[in-house]
Amino acid sequence: MGKTLIIALVTFLLDQISKWYVVEYLDLKTKLAIDVLPPLLNFRMAWNAGINFGLFSNGAETMRWVLIAVALIVSLAVIWYARKFNGWLAALFLGCIVGGALGNIVDRIMYGAVADFLNMSCCGINNPFSFNIADATIFIGAFGLILFSDKLKKSA
Repeated sequence: MGKTLIIALVTFLLDQISKWYVVEYLDLKTKLAIDVLPPLLNFRMAWNAGINFGLFSNGAETMRWVLIAVALIVSLAVIWYARKFNGWLAALFLGCIVGGALGNIVDRIMYGAVADFLNMSCCGINNPFSFNIADATIFIGAFGLILFSDKLKKSA
């Protein structure tokens, strides 16, 4: 479980530092858009009060705290589940989920919504959605758990 917590801490710090740098230092919250390597990588400010793609973003203050509570419960459950594993691969995937969830919780507490800023498009497809490091690590962790579930069972 210690490895999972280390990965979670590193993931959390990467997420929060990237958000501070882009949203605050580069002032994306005011500029709203910064082209980095168009069209592959752009910074586009998006405040997500809901979950993926803005689902459940009705603007109600109650929903904000419900989403914080759900993310905390999921994080605690993942940490509890991590006790079953001792390998670095499981720690990587589980830590990515916990660190990402905690990063988005901090946003909801500080800003009232999650700060999304990464926008990627390619090959003539214009992606209208933004995401952040926490979102990416949660996806990587969940996808990794599914993809490598047999390997993780063997190392448990």
